[in-house]
Amino acid sequence: MSRTGAEMRASETQSKFIQDRVSLVEKHFGQLCDTMSSITRKTAKLRDKGDQLAKDVTTYSEANSHNPSTLRCLTEFASNLSAIQDYRQAEVTRLDAKVVQPLSNYGIKCKQAKNDLKSAFNAQDKETKQKRRLDMLRQKNPGNQSQISQAETELQKASVEASRTSKNLHQQVDKFELEKLKDVKKMLCDFVNIEMMFHAKALEMYTQCFQNLTSVDVEEDIEEFRSKLTPPNSAARMNMVRSSSYSSLNSNTNSKQSTPSKMNRQQSAPTSSQSTPTKPPAGTQSRTRIPVMDLDDDDDDDDDDDDDDDDDEYETDDEDDVTESELSTARSQQKQQAQPRRVLPR
Repeated sequence: MSRTGAEMRASETQSKFIQDRVSLVEKHFGQLCDTMSSITRKTAKLRDKGDQLAKDVTTYSEANSHNPSTLRCLTEFASNLSAIQDYRQAEVTRLDAKVVQPLSNYGIKCKQAKNDLKSAFNAQDKETKQKRRLDMLRQKNPGNQSQISQAETELQKASVEASRTSKNLHQQVDKFELEKLKDVKKMLCDFVNIEMMFHAKALEMYTQCFQNLTSVDVEEDIEEFRSKLTPPNSAARMNMVRSSSYSSLNSNTNSKQSTPSKMNRQQSAPTSSQSTPTKPPAGTQSRTRIPVMDLDDDDDDDDDDDDDDDDDEYETDDEDDVTESELSTARSQQKQQAQPRRVLPR
């Protein structure tokens, strides 16, 4: 049984709606696929640049051997940075497998949906043509029942084919729409999950990178650099030169200060004749010194002896001669003792 004109028009409207939906999916999913592919490619380029950065940091740290703290910390930093690029590589692989490939598959699905639409449209067009042919035969040759019956048979076949293709198209489009909704949800969830996993791992590794950089001991490195810049031998040599210059300067200052005192000593030093004490005669060294305070008493005793005993005048005269010689010797010794002593220069 052939379909009515309203059913045919409804089928055509449905086919056009499906065609619009398929065209919309093809357009927007193509844009999403291009964008995701661009993100994946740029992520891969960022991975390559990150690997190059880690390599450059490693090369710099190995060449910078005079800073041990920087060498150690930058080596660990480069290792952690390279690990981040490994996670980025995993991100690229997952994005390509779970996002880009499913989006690119929708190009094939959309083409298949368009082929189904084309078949449905062909069946509808054939049904429409048979419907017009039957109407023309009924108008021109209403008595030619054989042609009319043949046209009705062909119209029924076209209607059956159009109904079948329309039903098949409805089923295919319903399946297509269901898969599209599920795939959009899954692809975007996978994209977010992949990015979250990468950034979680990257945050952990970047934290270690930050700790590596903060562990650089600048004071240790600058001391090591200064020790290499000024070796210990040269430093000791500089200290010796500095100490010798200080000692020479001090000796010059002391010599200038001691010159006037030496001159004063030389001026105050006595001559050899003045400084050498007069030795007493050899014969008088064994005699007993007569004190100065007893000289007058001896004179008085001599006078008393002259007055008292005239008989012993000869002996007294001899004693007087000896006493006068002893007195003169005592006076000379007393003068020598009374003369002030001079300090000889040392």
